[in-house]
Amino acid sequence: MRRALEDFLGEFAATRRGSPHTLSAYRRDIARALDLAAGDGRDVAPAQWTRELLERTTRELHRLGQASTSAARALAAWRSFGRFCVRRGVLASDPARALPFPRHPRRLPRTLPRIDLGAALDRLAAADDPQAPRDRALLEMAYSAGLRLSELVGLNHGDLDRPGGLLRVRGKGGRERIVPVGERALRSLEAYLAGSGRARMAPGEPLFTGRDGRLCGRTVQRAVRRRLAGMATGLGVTPHSLRHSFASHLLDAGADLRAVQELLGHRSLASTQVYTHVTPARLKDAYAQAHPRA
Repeated sequence: MRRALEDFLGEFAATRRGSPHTLSAYRRDIARALDLAAGDGRDVAPAQWTRELLERTTRELHRLGQASTSAARALAAWRSFGRFCVRRGVLASDPARALPFPRHPRRLPRTLPRIDLGAALDRLAAADDPQAPRDRALLEMAYSAGLRLSELVGLNHGDLDRPGGLLRVRGKGGRERIVPVGERALRSLEAYLAGSGRARMAPGEPLFTGRDGRLCGRTVQRAVRRRLAGMATGLGVTPHSLRHSFASHLLDAGADLRAVQELLGHRSLASTQVYTHVTPARLKDAYAQAHPRA
């Protein structure tokens, strides 16, 4: 089963273009079950990959305080691995198919106040520290285009159509989408590139760079915390907060849900609907505009 795991991860990376984060999580989830079956690093016979083993692993996840979302991801990994093993003849059937997905509470995405976020981005324009131009460009681009962290650091010079105000984004699973970029974000990016002497680069060169080449996600996370920490005291601010804010602010202003789905690169409309939570003020506005006797 250890060899089957390596073969599965290789196929998953090649055919489904799984991200390094997903591959690492799947390896960890499957290896945890194998370790429970035979001990750390020891081989496991196919007959030991049973429903009882997976249920025991699920209980162990709960004992360790893992969230229900982590248990759901582990089950998804086990099912994908089980289908692979059945297809390769390693297993006669997939025991993970008999396990139900755990139910978990639906959490609203963490968004930042529109006015406060705008003020924070504007203040960055006046900051005089050396990293301010880069950080402002990062934050403006993430918020303007609704980018995931991996999408932001993966941008290349050739992905930007400056005259058209458009950006080519490579999302999950290697899927590409074209999104508009606001003028403020474009001006911030140009100021950063000009200041770093990188205004004219080859199309394949990274848009954001650090000391060792392409900027890493950790640097972006630190920049977001540093520049926006005062906006959500006690909650923490992450790069994904800017993506959440992008979607919520668009919908609050009346944007079409399916248009926001396309901009975010969601396969399913259900993924976008999490942003349709509404405030009492928005409910009153919608009622007043739509009801014939309002």
